[in-house]
Amino acid sequence: MTTDAKLKQKSSLLDNFTPFYSPPQDTGSFSMWFIFYKNQLLIQEKQGSYHIPLLNIVEQEKLPLTNQLYLGQYDSIHCFGAELNPKTSIPSGYQSLGLRQLFGLISDDLLALAGRAIHLLYWDSTTQFCGRCGHATILKTDERAKECPQCGLINYPQLAPAVIILIEKGDEILLARSPRFKTGMYSVIAGFVEPGETLEQAVSREIREEVGIEVHNIHYFGSQHWPFPQSLMIAFTAEYLSGQITIDHREIEDADWFTIENLPPIPSKMSISRWLIDWFIEKHSKVK
Repeated sequence: MTTDAKLKQKSSLLDNFTPFYSPPQDTGSFSMWFIFYKNQLLIQEKQGSYHIPLLNIVEQEKLPLTNQLYLGQYDSIHCFGAELNPKTSIPSGYQSLGLRQLFGLISDDLLALAGRAIHLLYWDSTTQFCGRCGHATILKTDERAKECPQCGLINYPQLAPAVIILIEKGDEILLARSPRFKTGMYSVIAGFVEPGETLEQAVSREIREEVGIEVHNIHYFGSQHWPFPQSLMIAFTAEYLSGQITIDHREIEDADWFTIENLPPIPSKMSISRWLIDWFIEKHSKVK
């Protein structure tokens, strides 16, 4: 499968999911529950495979849930996000894993749904009261939002757009290392969009700030929801135009040009940064 085909496959995730805001009266006994315990997903392991708890298990074991939200319907199965009381211990037969740890253990669709769930649960827990008048908010039933019954302020889930860019110069790719990365790992340039910017302006600014070069021929590549915590990663490719690498030591500790023959350790296949790098590798492997 080509990288373009893989990207198309990634973009089709959750085609069978329909978001809803209010649960029906009867959600069935096999509704799916994405339950988080201290920001990690509660899962069951059976014979080496991992499973999302279903309603009959949740009800039978009387799990102490402190918060829950209806997400919508996936392949005719109703889905909920919920939080387990952090003052309790993990029930027998369960374990909790971070979303990054779950990559490859559950399907990409379920991982995407888990990301949606933790994003919305965080939004729900941080908007219990109106930011303008302090009154308790209520969930709207016709859209994903909260409304203040006192002053009418409507609060939607926050989404922070971030650009992520692959920069190429002939058969070389620019990769940079952040102090936050695992030892030895490099990736492409990324940063959040500022108010008033277009995405293309954010691309040029982030590259200029972090590595001091200019680029042109900026093209959209794809996007990925990234719930760490509430980001939307918008990926671009760009070509080197001018300048010498001059790193911003606040966010970048090293950056350099690499060919596909001497790549350093790169991110895992769960991230759009890796999809960009894989696209570059495939492109230049064909040339050779």
